[in-house]
Parts: sequence; structure tokens; C-alpha cells
Amino acid sequence: MSLLVVGLSHRSAPVSVLERASLSADAKTKLLHDTLAAEPATEATVLATCNRIELYADVDKFHAGVAELSTLLAQHSGVALEELTPYLYVHYEDRAVHHLFSVACGLDSMVVGEGQILGQIKDALALGQELHSAGRLINDLFQQALRVGKRAHSETGIDRAGQSLVTFGLEQLAVRTPVAEWAHGKRALVIGAGSMSSLAAATLARVGVAEIAVANRTAERAERLAEILVASGTGVAAHAIPMAEVADELTRVDVVVSCTGATGLVLTADDVLAAVSWDAAGGLAPAEREERGSAPDPAPQAPAGPDVAGLDTDVLARLVAAAEAGGRLADAGAARTISAPADADADGCPVGLDGRSALTGVDASSLELHGTWADQGEAAAQRQPRRSARTHTDATAVRLALLDLAMPRDIDAAVHRIPGVRLVDIESLAEASADAPMAADVDAVRGIVAQEVAAFGAAQRAAHITPTVVALRAMAAEVVAMEVARLDGRLPDLDERQRAEVTQTVRRVVDKLLHAPTVRVKQLASEPGGAGYADALRELFDLDPQTVASVSRADAADPKNDDPGRAS
Repeated sequence: MSLLVVGLSHRSAPVSVLERASLSADAKTKLLHDTLAAEPATEATVLATCNRIELYADVDKFHAGVAELSTLLAQHSGVALEELTPYLYVHYEDRAVHHLFSVACGLDSMVVGEGQILGQIKDALALGQELHSAGRLINDLFQQALRVGKRAHSETGIDRAGQSLVTFGLEQLAVRTPVAEWAHGKRALVIGAGSMSSLAAATLARVGVAEIAVANRTAERAERLAEILVASGTGVAAHAIPMAEVADELTRVDVVVSCTGATGLVLTADDVLAAVSWDAAGGLAPAEREERGSAPDPAPQAPAGPDVAGLDTDVLARLVAAAEAGGRLADAGAARTISAPADADADGCPVGLDGRSALTGVDASSLELHGTWADQGEAAAQRQPRRSARTHTDATAVRLALLDLAMPRDIDAAVHRIPGVRLVDIESLAEASADAPMAADVDAVRGIVAQEVAAFGAAQRAAHITPTVVALRAMAAEVVAMEVARLDGRLPDLDERQRAEVTQTVRRVVDKLLHAPTVRVKQLASEPGGAGYADALRELFDLDPQTVASVSRADAADPKNDDPGRAS
């Protein structure tokens, strides 16, 4: 087996590249034709979805195969090879099998455990069979991948993992309050309209939020998701908004869930700080502001005294004004000044650490310097357990709850230092969910994948020696026939019964002599490194390579190899 896969997915490439590299039906057909025409490949198929494009092939040369398949992907996707190369991944032999089985189980999906990928794998196999580009290896591999995926879903709870992730994230936002009680009547913003974002929106609607705004780079998908939510029967009010209005929407919502394919930040610390600053300056919660029908003043006059989040609104107003005047708040450094820990080291900090009073009279340049100092402290803090840093805020005091389900992250991690803001992201969920059922299901599926990869490899290695064993037995049968014919010439008086008895005796002797060696050589060949036993068998018995090759071709042409239900 020389299986090679070259591809890119949401884990390796930005959405912009995946979109440009997407393949039409005609492009997939031409890609497979050209792959078979290429020298290194003998069979191939392509797995193309909205989140991945992968070309699978049986090749006789690794390096030449990687170069040829990469070039063909670039050629048919329309993305220049030099631009595509940084996002490509390569898997070979057992690693390629492991990758496809993991994909089939949903471990490599954007929504862990989703089952849609099984249908897409089935379509990829059907395409290879239709174009006659899928030979024995591709057929066996993809049929087994389908069985492995079905086994994972039937023997574990992996299909609930995506649901568990969203629910668990909302539980982390709600802290010790039941999610339904915490979410009741809240306004939510969902950024993204893919699988995970849609699941999050449906979950929010089910737990009782009053309103959901959906923002997506493609407006049609956001509008479609909003329509589905309205028609869901949950009573939620849903509407789509342009991505350009997300910053404004932050000022009127209580909860934000983001899961996009962006490679950069969708929400920066400055975006979130500005949103909560409007509320602090206006002194109104989103629901109160909606009831009064008033919009935030673009140039707020901050009242004296602390706001509901415990932050001096005069300080907040001055920070926002400094940011608008060009004094960049480096990674929310100014917000860190407000909530800096009492035991932090103040050496090198231009404004000190005595809380809100320390900011009196500080200009934007000093804030920039303090932001840099605070960033250094954040880098050190990242080397320590971060759970406490994100759980210090009681759920009842949270002005804006943020759930970031994207990888890489959509929301700046620095926002968790802004008073009144609570952030839960993939990293903090991983810390908090090590013992969660979702993690146990994922581990169980990984175990299944490991078992199935080992079994598939053993079966393929054993199948590799089968033509040699068949050729050996054919040679032995030919020797028996020749010797029986010679015996007929020497003993022409034997009757038919005697001749049949002699022939059967000779055959039994040959079969018994060959049985143990051929069974043992199949066992040895199925083990890692056992590929050389076929060569040794051909050499020891002086088998004609052409005979072995003809057996291989006949076996590959067996109609049973195209039977999707055939066991590997």
C-alpha cells in the first residue's frame, strides 16, 4: 500500500483560500482524469466539501506523488501553487488511513462528531467508481472509512459532542445559574452562519433568549439562518445584520457567540471595551435602553461615581476619548490597569497600580506604555492556569457574555480583563471539560480509529502477498498435473479409479507441504515490515513475476471489489 493524501481544510487554510480553491463537478472530474494520467498515480479519488479539499491516490513514488498531486490541485483549483503550498498537508500510508478514518468519525470536522461527512465520503467513493479512477485500494479504504464512521456513531456519543460543546459553553457563561434561567429574555448576537454557529443559534433559541441577531460575511446565509430560527417554533425574534454593524450591535446585546473561519480577530479588545463603555456612560442596560427608545450618545458625558460593574464611568469615558484621539489601547492594556492584581510587579509601569485613582491625569501616550507593560504581565499570566482569570466575575454582574467557539479564536483573549465582560473560548472550555462526557467520547473514538487503522493495515499487507501465494499454488498444481501425466505414460494399465486415487494422493501431499508455509507467510506479511515476504516467496520458489502480476490484475477486476458491502 502506497496511499498518499494531499489536501487543505479549515484547520490549515483560511476560508478565503478554501473558497477560491473549491472544485466544481467538472473540475473534480478533470482532476481525477489528470491524476490517473500522471506517472506516479495508479488510482485516485477526491473528497471535496465546504471545509476541505483532499486528493487521495495510490502512488509508486512518494516525493514525485506529492509534487504531482500538489501541482494538480493548484491547477484545477485556480489558486497558484506558491500560494496554495503553505496551506497543504500531506499524509502517507498508515497516517493517510488514520486521517481519513478520523475525518469519517467527525474528529476533524469543524463541528466535532457531525455525521454529514459520511455522506460526502460516500459521494467521493461513488465518483471514483463512476470514473473508474478508484481501484482496489481506494475502494477498500473508503468502504472501510464508512464502516468506521458508522461504528463510532453507534458505539460512542460522538454525535452529541458538538451539542455538548455549545451547551457546556453556555453553562460556563451562566456560572452557577441554570442556563434557561440565565438566558431568559436576553438578546444575543451570533457571528457566523456555519454548522457550529447554527447549532449555537438553535441552542440559544431553545433555552429562551428573546432575540437573536445573526451576522455573517455572506449575507444570504445569515438571512437564511434567521428565517430558520423564526420558523423553529421557539418564539425567538431573529434577524440578520451586516458584518459592518457588529460593533454597534454589541451595545444592545447581552450574549455573543462567535464561530467563523476567519484567521484574524473578529472582535478586538477595543471593540468590546467601546461597547461596554457606551453602557457605562449612558447608565442603561440594553433592555432598559430599548424600552426608553434611546440610542447611546456618540459623545457620552460620564456621570460621577462607579457604574453597575464597579468601574468609574469618568475613567471609562476618558479611555474611550483617548482611543478616539489616536491613543491606541494596546491589547486592552488600559482595562488591565483598572483591574490589575494587587500583587503585580509595578517596576517599569509609568502609571502605577493603585486602581482607578492612578489614571488621573494620564495621557494617551502613558496609556500606551502601560498597555505594553500590561501585555508583558499577560504573557507571564498565560504561562499559569488561566481558569481563575476568566471566572472571577459573577454571572449576575456580567454586562456582556462572550462565547468564542472558533479555532483560531475570533475574540481577543484580552477582553476577559475588561470589567463587566465574561469570555469563554475553546481554550478555557478545554481546561474545564477534561472530564466531560464529550472528552470521553472523543477519546473513545480515537481508540476505535487506532484499532481500525491497525486492522486495515494488516489486511492490506496480507492482501499484498495473496497473489504470490495464489501463484505458488498454481505452480504446484501444474507440477502435479505434469507428474500425473507422466505416470499415465509409464503405467498405462491403471484403471480410472486407480488413476484418480493416485492423483488425489499427490495433490494431498503437495497441499500439506504448502499449507503451513503459506498460512505462516500471510501472518508474517500482515505485520509491520512484512512486505518483503512476498519477494522472498517469489525468490525461493522461482515464481514468474508475470504470473503474479496476472493474478493481481484478475483479483482487482473481481466484481466483488466494487461491492460497497464487502468486508475488507
